[in-house]
Amino acid sequence: MGTAHAIGMVEKFVDENEMMKSDKIFVFTDGGARGNPGPAAIGIMLYDEKKQLLLEHKECIGTATNNIAEYKALIKALELVVDFSQNEVCCFLDSELVVMQLNGRYRVKTPHIQKLFSDLKQREKMFKKVVYNHRRRTDPFISRCDSLVNNALDDVR
Repeated sequence: MGTAHAIGMVEKFVDENEMMKSDKIFVFTDGGARGNPGPAAIGIMLYDEKKQLLLEHKECIGTATNNIAEYKALIKALELVVDFSQNEVCCFLDSELVVMQLNGRYRVKTPHIQKLFSDLKQREKMFKKVVYNHRRRTDPFISRCDSLVNNALDDVR
């Protein structure tokens, strides 16, 4: 059936010709693993400041922990945002730990997470401003990202 990390899907909701650069992009992400560690996937949604859905992305990332999946979702999201803006990016995710680490309130102790943290901080430099916010799992946007994660994992069965 192939490797799980090779499966990904982006669905754009705006026509390439109509796409305009936005001043602010809202990013909703989720990452999850079945088994922790186990088969893992990411789910991403991007919105512009007019609350127009720009794209949804789901992708299996192989075997990972929940925290690794959360970081990889943000890294992929920043890659995708570049097509829409290099200005302000507001990220929302349900991992309070990752938000606290990215906002400098908690230290990143694990070496493999330190690498992902550094990669993400490097990508932030492509934008004027990137902020990270915690949202509850019940938030409808986070819930949709969670569904994308589960759909991606179900697709590889």
